[in-house]
Amino acid sequence: MIAIERLSKSFRPSGGGPPNRVLRSVSLTVPQGCLYGLIGPGAAGKSVLLKMITGLMKPDDGRIVVDGQEVTTASELELQKMRLKMGMLFQNNALFDHLTVSDNIAFPLRRLTNLPESEIQVRVEERLKCVAMTGFDARMPAGLSGGQKKRIGVARATIAQASIVLYDEPAAGLDPVTSQKIFELLREEQRAANATVIMVSSDLDRLLTVTDRVGMMYRGQLIFDGTTAEAQNSTEPHVKQFVHGLTEGPL
Repeated sequence: MIAIERLSKSFRPSGGGPPNRVLRSVSLTVPQGCLYGLIGPGAAGKSVLLKMITGLMKPDDGRIVVDGQEVTTASELELQKMRLKMGMLFQNNALFDHLTVSDNIAFPLRRLTNLPESEIQVRVEERLKCVAMTGFDARMPAGLSGGQKKRIGVARATIAQASIVLYDEPAAGLDPVTSQKIFELLREEQRAANATVIMVSSDLDRLLTVTDRVGMMYRGQLIFDGTTAEAQNSTEPHVKQFVHGLTEGPL
């Protein structure tokens, strides 16, 4: 379970002036085993929230508790141990250009665990099979398509068999068919591991086919939190406009 309580964050512009409030007292609970979709317009605070859950960024106020452990007050050593239970797919895939596909996927295990190399290779092959990319282990990222890079990112995010997985725009820049395949793959992975997942995506047509619950961020606030069906039938103006792609409204 992920519990976020009254989280706030501001950034002061480099050129001076008043601080930019990115998060405004956000509270949210994501149940164990839930695939949670986080939606909202650009600069609403979605990606910042994900970075805070992993401890990559600290809030000004509030707290985050992941599987009973508080992230916001944890030391760097404690955070490293917590991250053993977390996987994350960044918006730009964040693959290392100088590493092979196999080494990219293995990177979290080599960095965070003491598993023998033989066990790591077994897990890498298993992940490649799950994302339908068997035989790509020696390829370099530069030789992969956008959809293939996403699949490798998914393999790396899930290789540690994490109980918490965070995805930031997992289908950005992909064609509709590839995008749907990515979302279906992520749903299959989530169910297989019974993982707690938060997925940020602007591809609502496909995102809402796989989510259990949905939250909407708007100007740094969580203005909606409910089931996928409740989001699709919401009468809240901002949610209704965003979910149904209306061209007129308050956004």
